[in-house]
Amino acid sequence: MICFITGGTRSGKSRYASQLARKLCKHPVYVATARILDDDFRRRVDRHIADRDEHWSVIEEEKHIGKIDYSGKVTVIDCLTLWLTNFFADLNGDIDKCLEVAKSELNAISDRDATVIIISNEIGMGLHAETETGRKFADLQGWINQYIAAKADKVILMVSGIPITIKENNENV
Repeated sequence: MICFITGGTRSGKSRYASQLARKLCKHPVYVATARILDDDFRRRVDRHIADRDEHWSVIEEEKHIGKIDYSGKVTVIDCLTLWLTNFFADLNGDIDKCLEVAKSELNAISDRDATVIIISNEIGMGLHAETETGRKFADLQGWINQYIAAKADKVILMVSGIPITIKENNENV
């Protein structure tokens, strides 16, 4: 089962996903996809770490989330945007190649007997990117969000800390 949680920056996505995971399971798994590139981002990551207690297992995986064993577990993947950024950077902004590898990784997750909560950003709802690279990434993010939302059993849009269910195929999540 896939639960997709999307929304803007600081909309409460991670907090909500963590609460949902703990409600579903005593010992959930957290998959961290971020590359820490500067001190500001380190502080953001540290804030997320402080929000989780000892009940969590953590897996750090920048790109190959499809290879993780999710079987029988409740897992939070945080977040698709940072994960996609890693492909975008490593593949020199090649949108077609990014889409190909990202979809392949996501397909591997959806074939598992598990509950996977995937967090992403709705960057296309914000300011229009000023650069070609920014616009390309916003398009890529939008396409991947559509792809995973179509596969997901439940889709939640976070707005100002409030979850709004926009798709629900299963009552278990």
